[in-house]
Amino acid sequence: MDYTIHTAVSEIREDPLFQGKGHLLFPQWNRMPLSMEIKDLKNLLPWYSEIHAETSVRVFQDLHDRAAAGETVIYSFYRPEEIAEDPTRADTGLVFFRGRRQAPTAVCCAGGGFMYVGAIHDSFPHGLVLSEMGYNAFCIIYRPEARLACIDLSRALVWLFDHAAELEISMQGYSLWGGSAGARMAAWVGTFGTEAFGYRPLPRPAAVIMQYTGLSEVTGNEPPTYACVGTADWIANAGVMKKRIETLRKRGIPAKIEIFPGLSHGFGLGLGTVAEGWIDRAAAFWKKVSP
Repeated sequence: MDYTIHTAVSEIREDPLFQGKGHLLFPQWNRMPLSMEIKDLKNLLPWYSEIHAETSVRVFQDLHDRAAAGETVIYSFYRPEEIAEDPTRADTGLVFFRGRRQAPTAVCCAGGGFMYVGAIHDSFPHGLVLSEMGYNAFCIIYRPEARLACIDLSRALVWLFDHAAELEISMQGYSLWGGSAGARMAAWVGTFGTEAFGYRPLPRPAAVIMQYTGLSEVTGNEPPTYACVGTADWIANAGVMKKRIETLRKRGIPAKIEIFPGLSHGFGLGLGTVAEGWIDRAAAFWKKVSP
């Protein structure tokens, strides 16, 4: 099957190749018409900019083709008994973009204001690009409430460490990526550790990659951090982000920020803008600070 911008959402959600989990590929904060086409998904992504339907097509096509080839592309990180204990855990998962076997792993957290998970724009494209670089990328679908999101991310990390051998990935020097609310998740779990959210302690990430979030607090325990934001962002103030990066540097923590003139909130990969290519520089930063 070849997707186009006119492919209906229902064709993807109900595709048996996704083993009943196709709904996780779409924002779930409101009911979308199943007749909606890929080109109209931008209507489900308030607060985001630079949304390209062609990028969504490329993501969905990659997932479909790899599922058709026999790969599992959507994993549950909660066990059935954990879901039975708390049914809200059912609509969570990890969408896997495989890179090289045994290559380092990135975990990507989309934003959405803790009201929905905007993965189709804010983490799936990142995961696909990272996989094309050779990295193994997992994009988390979490419960959109701040503490629950961090609990879900912590549980997902435990699951990845426990299943790294069978997944044929390396968790040594892994990284956490996030945009907007997802950047806060990555920063909080990266700084405070999985133990702060009810799970066993794990090695901290080698790097946290943050896009457009106005997080200001600094504890001194932050991992190396790359950040980027636009000057026209009406949600995440570029000055606040710059000050935090400068504070990290003063604490001796490797940190870098890129500020892009004229860009607003939620630009994702920034294709066709002054930000295009930031993900390559962020990956280079991760590589540089990795053990």
